[in-house]
Amino acid sequence: MKILVINGPNLNMLGRRDTKHYGTDTLETIEHQLVEKGRELGCELAFFQSNHEGAIIDYLQEAAVDADGILINPGALSHYGYSLHDALVDPALPVVEVHLSDIHARETWRRTSVLADIIIRQIAGLKAQSYSLGLEVLVKHIKGQETK
Repeated sequence: MKILVINGPNLNMLGRRDTKHYGTDTLETIEHQLVEKGRELGCELAFFQSNHEGAIIDYLQEAAVDADGILINPGALSHYGYSLHDALVDPALPVVEVHLSDIHARETWRRTSVLADIIIRQIAGLKAQSYSLGLEVLVKHIKGQETK
């Protein structure tokens, strides 16, 4: 089973960004933790990060062909990335959206995700643990073991 792990704008700055909201882990640390979690769950992970919506869309159009699911932290694209929304719909794969910070307790504009209607779950506010839990949910969904 292959899972695409996609990170949007500014996530390359983790560890140096506002640690109150995002924690102290770097993106590299989170990726290493996910690789271990992926081994436990029996899945292969492919990582991609870009600060550009178009680059993420290009990656999705190419990489989704041989993937089984998508774990995405779209960053601020979550709130206005309509092109990203459409690119996530096209491959017809299950998608879990994760956020390090609690987007529902921050600025009003962060509380709406344009991806909400296409994802199977959103996990937010658990810092790096959001990714691990998101991967678990996604793998269970793919295996038909999803619990509500």
